Amino acid sequence: MALNSKKNNWTLLVILLCGIVLGGYLGTLASNVSFLSWLNYGNTFGLTSPIVLDLGILVLTFGLTISINIASIIGLIIGIILYRFI
Repeated sequence: MALNSKKNNWTLLVILLCGIVLGGYLGTLASNVSFLSWLNYGNTFGLTSPIVLDLGILVLTFGLTISINIASIIGLIIGIILYRFI
């Protein structure tokens, strides 16, 4: 009985990631609709060109770009609300 009352941090992480991804996807879909185009407003930051580390035998490429828009923030908030009800 005590195991069911404790919330799992991995569950929170998965729900938040799903909210961000689904929100970002819906934001890009809404960019073509005139009255919903504000959902796609956001910013992209990170490494614009990847960093390449050539070790002779092994070549490693590092790159990370994060794109945040209004819809992904709304998805994040909905994910937090859903987690509170679990």
